[in-house]
Amino acid sequence: MTLVLDGEADLVRLLWAHYDTGNLEASRRALGAREGIPKGDWDTRIGVWRVGREAPTLIPDLPVWADSRGIQGVAWTSLPPKFGDEERRPTIDEVISHLTSLTGPRRDNAETYVRRTPRQIDTAYRRRIEAALGWCPTP
Repeated sequence: MTLVLDGEADLVRLLWAHYDTGNLEASRRALGAREGIPKGDWDTRIGVWRVGREAPTLIPDLPVWADSRGIQGVAWTSLPPKFGDEERRPTIDEVISHLTSLTGPRRDNAETYVRRTPRQIDTAYRRRIEAALGWCPTP
């Protein structure tokens, strides 16, 4: 499991990082490589926005935000919600059940991922994971 943009979820703050590769296509390639997204899936799995284009559905304020920072283009992972091998949003109970079933390094890695997720990413999933497992953000 990982964080994804989800049009059916409650709105939360998105975080960003400056990635100076020289141009948007280079950023797209680097993001695809970092996330392990095959090049053939980039059109559907990596979102791209450039100045002058309409705002993406899931990030409606992107043009205003980018203009206020002098940003000309943005790339992001556009992965669907997924649970196991299925492209669907899992229920919170499924997530808790999955996480509690993990052992050893898999559990350690999951806990580290959850704890390192920035506090600003405040979702119902996160709140339930914190309550059920005590996996709160690390300082």
